[in-house]
Amino acid sequence: MKYISTRGEAPALSFEEVVLTGLASDGGLYIPETLPHFSKEEIASWAGLSYEELAFNIIAPFVDGEIPDADLKALIHASYDTKTGKGFRHEAIAPLIQTGHNEWVLELFQGPTLAFKDFALQFLGNLLDYVLKKRDQKVVIMGATSGDTGSAAIEGCRDCENVDIFILHPYQRVSDVQRRQMTTVLEDNVYNIAMKGNFDDCQNMVKASFADQSFLPDGRQLVAVNSINWARIMAQIVYYFYASLALGGPHRSVSFSVPTGNFGDIFAGYLAKQMGLPIDQLVIATNCNDILHRCISNNDHTKQPLVHSLSPSMDIMVSSNFERMLFDLHGRDGAVIKQMMDTFKDGGDLSLSNDVLEKAQSLFSSYRLSDEETIDVIRDVFDSTEYLLDPHTAIGVQAARKTRRSTEVPMVCLATAHPAKFPEAVKKAGQAEDPALPHHMKDLFDREERYEILENDIAGVQAFIQSQI
Repeated sequence: MKYISTRGEAPALSFEEVVLTGLASDGGLYIPETLPHFSKEEIASWAGLSYEELAFNIIAPFVDGEIPDADLKALIHASYDTKTGKGFRHEAIAPLIQTGHNEWVLELFQGPTLAFKDFALQFLGNLLDYVLKKRDQKVVIMGATSGDTGSAAIEGCRDCENVDIFILHPYQRVSDVQRRQMTTVLEDNVYNIAMKGNFDDCQNMVKASFADQSFLPDGRQLVAVNSINWARIMAQIVYYFYASLALGGPHRSVSFSVPTGNFGDIFAGYLAKQMGLPIDQLVIATNCNDILHRCISNNDHTKQPLVHSLSPSMDIMVSSNFERMLFDLHGRDGAVIKQMMDTFKDGGDLSLSNDVLEKAQSLFSSYRLSDEETIDVIRDVFDSTEYLLDPHTAIGVQAARKTRRSTEVPMVCLATAHPAKFPEAVKKAGQAEDPALPHHMKDLFDREERYEILENDIAGVQAFIQSQI
């Protein structure tokens, strides 16, 4: 299995190489040259498999023998084991909860940092440790987070001997729980940077640093933990198959509604469909930072000022993984994508041809919610079911209800975070008290914090990184 860049100019890489590379040298994102495809009969034979067993079946074709099967199974087990007390807390790993007629919430917050990012980053941390030890190599992880990626990446990499990890988050623009999940990890290889700016500023700085890594000491390279890293997307494909099998797939289609900021999670759903999983609808659910909804519904991909919302993990205006989708929509023509992305970066418009727009609209539905509407959904769902949604999941639930084509097809709304991470939204929805943190996090607000507050200045941030390694 080889991996190619969406912009067509970088060399094709092997699986291990692409895990360590992240962003391609031509500025593009890596994607498999070909996708594995599973027959309906093969998928049906997986009914009843554990999450770990299913993950091996989905992931192994992408690894294509570069890691021996026994080692790959061990990495998957270490990532999703529920017995150690450090990883996932629920035996089902990704349990389904019914919230309406043929409507389900897929709880993806049962990992150590209470967010769906744990599914990919627990695995990526173990994978990096394995590959780096084999190569006797040390790397620097530099990542940007709008709230959840950072804590999941830190949790996944805190014990990695060959990794120094630097996570940038927008100063005072993540929730207190999200910040403390990152800044109370005091291992010597963990560094948190609160940058004065928004998430897009953080993400742009990370991308620029990957493009020019001359600030690093000899022998070191940057590795990505954001969803530009292919291994992140690959690991997220698994739970689409898992949810579908639990609800009668592949003998019937299932739909998914996905709270979407950087497009990685819903792109994993798109890939699952391309790999043979019968999916009826894929719903892009966004908040007021609705560039993806505007693009799909009205061919409007203009950048607008970023708004700080009650669903901060979706406060993103440049959705990196959308480039992977554009690559497929344009027949995998790297030259076209390079021209489009260069124009967009220079402040130009990114518009789709009528044919491409129709293709996108045939693949995705979309919907956007304001903060006020999000609060109403949290309140209404709790009043009718006593089930408490976080604001991101609430957006997914309402987007599903507004765009759903058939109530005969099961609709699965991805619950991307635990409500305890967003007490402000929950209280505005009428809850008298902050939702309780799980047992392993009860003392979160008593733990010591450590982080650096830095200006939105790439030279200053890179100088800080250089001084710590």
